[in-house]
Amino acid sequence: MARKALTKAEGLDPRYENRDHLQRLIHDCIYAKGGDVSARSRTVELGAVYMHLSVKGRETFHDILAHDFDIDRQLLADKIKELAEARNQKEAITAEIELKNALIPPRIIFLKQFSSLPNGLKLLIDMRATLLSRVKEDQRLYKLSFDIKELLGAWFDIGLLDLQEITWNSPAALLEKLIEYEAVHEIRSWGDLHRRLASNRLCFAFFHNKMPSEPLIFVEVALVNKLSSNIQELLDKEDEKIEPEQATTAIFYSISNTQPGLAGISLGNFLIKTVIQELSNEHDNLKHYATLSPVPNFRKWLDPKLAAGDEDVLRTKEIAALKDRFTCENAAHQLGEILTGDWYRNSEAAEVVKPILQRLCAKYLVEERCGNRTLDPVANFHLTNGARLERINWCADISEIGMKRSYGFMVNYYYELSAIEKNHEEYVSKTNIVISRAVKSLLK
Repeated sequence: MARKALTKAEGLDPRYENRDHLQRLIHDCIYAKGGDVSARSRTVELGAVYMHLSVKGRETFHDILAHDFDIDRQLLADKIKELAEARNQKEAITAEIELKNALIPPRIIFLKQFSSLPNGLKLLIDMRATLLSRVKEDQRLYKLSFDIKELLGAWFDIGLLDLQEITWNSPAALLEKLIEYEAVHEIRSWGDLHRRLASNRLCFAFFHNKMPSEPLIFVEVALVNKLSSNIQELLDKEDEKIEPEQATTAIFYSISNTQPGLAGISLGNFLIKTVIQELSNEHDNLKHYATLSPVPNFRKWLDPKLAAGDEDVLRTKEIAALKDRFTCENAAHQLGEILTGDWYRNSEAAEVVKPILQRLCAKYLVEERCGNRTLDPVANFHLTNGARLERINWCADISEIGMKRSYGFMVNYYYELSAIEKNHEEYVSKTNIVISRAVKSLLK
């Protein structure tokens, strides 16, 4: 049936763009009209059809799942009433079971059927990625996205994932995906990729056996002899040919999630900890594990304050230094003006600006909060993971992107193996950020 609907000569049968036809097919899959074999056949058909639907057709498909196959609220109310009116333990247990079943939308059956297709998991991941861009339109779509996330969370449990090292000898198709998916520091060429996979440069990724050619998330690691403070030097230096057995420090400098549909499913924290364990088992010489991480929203936080002339963000001595050096009325406006040019190449401007920006970056990371969490998403990730905020690096990324998002700042988060659990508890349970003496000194 699916092959006939998708013949090259005819293209996709127009019926599959019709809401009623799609609704009927999904209904028959869920309620197994004609038996389980027929339901399976329809699921295969719908899987093939879904991949060829237009954008509008896919939106219709999502709307059907969200609205027509959600929980029956009247049935739910009836089961709540039955539980409340149960006369004995047997009736109460029966009512609890029936209530639990009433809370499961019928579409869950279809989504599970979909996942069993050869490319079903990838289809569901991509479906959720599309839904995430539409959830503000309709709360039912949000709920459908949540249902898919719950299923994916179970199917992509850490125990079901495989850690693999990606090397220069890995299949070309996989290497191309590294170039495509790299989300932190663009891989500019095959030569650039080759440098990132040199003997003292490593890449590890999580894979799922149902998606063997798709890395779900990958981390790039440099084996060096000290904490790295500059991403350009780390990526571009070819003269530092440190052999892995000579290195003392592993620097995690890029973590890329490749599947937007897995957003909210925690893979990164497990990846870092698994790779640390792998490296410590293989390299006795490695004593230090740290990151060289971006500060993605620092400029987004600071620029509006400077544009508004908010001098409260500055300390008295900083205001005095700016007004004394540049003869201005408003120090915040003046700082904002300085930061519009190549100020970091101007020694006079940098001399004044550097200590101010360093303190402001430390303030942003440590003191600015969203609820009980730091405002910065990268900091929140590593602090939740048990790292320590170790060092704030000046002019660490002077690329166009680095300057646009953080005025060139990057941060080292340090993973002290014996303190990871303690640091995690300090941050998650007590909302305390564990910081080094160097960072503390910036906040004085």
